[in-house]
Amino acid sequence: MRVDLFDFELPPENIALRPARPRDSARMLLVEGDRPFEDLTVRDLPRLLRSGDVLVFNDTRVIPAQLEGQRGEARIGATLHKRIDLRRWQAFVRNAKRLREGDVVAFPANVSATAEVRHDDGSWTLAFAGEEPVEVLLERAGRMPLPPYIAGKRPTDSADLEDYQTIFANEAGAVAAPTAALHFTAELLAAIDEAGIARETLTLHVGAGTFLPVKAEDTDDHAMHAEWGRIEPETAARLNAARAVGGRIIAVGTTSLRLLESATGEDGIIQPFAGDTSIFITPGYRFRAIDGLMTNFHLPKSTLFMLVSALMGRERMQRAYRHAIEQGYRFYSYGDSSLLLPD
Repeated sequence: MRVDLFDFELPPENIALRPARPRDSARMLLVEGDRPFEDLTVRDLPRLLRSGDVLVFNDTRVIPAQLEGQRGEARIGATLHKRIDLRRWQAFVRNAKRLREGDVVAFPANVSATAEVRHDDGSWTLAFAGEEPVEVLLERAGRMPLPPYIAGKRPTDSADLEDYQTIFANEAGAVAAPTAALHFTAELLAAIDEAGIARETLTLHVGAGTFLPVKAEDTDDHAMHAEWGRIEPETAARLNAARAVGGRIIAVGTTSLRLLESATGEDGIIQPFAGDTSIFITPGYRFRAIDGLMTNFHLPKSTLFMLVSALMGRERMQRAYRHAIEQGYRFYSYGDSSLLLPD
């Protein structure tokens, strides 16, 4: 499909630079089948679902994956986006033309890495010196990797250390937050439990490539970056059991959705999963694992807007986004939410 079919105009004032406070006070647009749109808040979620439904959250934890360093006189910026092993990460590099294989980049706090291999997509494999896990080094030398549409308008600060982590954050390894879950609070979870709605978690370490606009002119020419995920056998069994008795599986965020779909066969059975996924969902895809999606509002021409268009229909989502813009919804990572329930 042509990528420009997924374009739209977003006024800059609709881009959120800070989250709603409290988190669950964010607005939420209900898009349910072909029914009229409803302007609600995240706190309405428990009454919109049914007892026996299951919300599936991503428990990945964002690491301070952005580094600023030097190779000689050249300033080098690196955003780690996928772990290769204990010492090596794949990274997007700023000022990469000044980097050659074998060069050593010096970062703050006595952290350094060797540029090992340049990949076809322009990213590099960086091999970090020493014996400590790279995540430990990043706590000393890195900063939170806010998306460029926020970082380009204000500096990262201490508030982001908490704001850019979900209440579920447990498994360190993501370089971008599973932003749909940023809206959840302890009070909202208590209301969800009281309504008889179940909760499950999986892990998908979100990479920076997930949120990049597609540069190809046709979706067939776009290659997704792989991300590592895991669904425990016990979790898969509970999800399958819930569906067998009529419960709906509602993914909280596109990251949860993509891992669930990656783990599900043509028979609709969710299998345990541990490994990489580069699933790319566009209109025409037949969903096998999920019955609904809670998600924020996404970038024009992004793989995530293609995904929600696959779930609800492209024209339907274009109308939903026009409505959201006209009604002043806040977009992107720190923005408002939507609940998408196809017929």
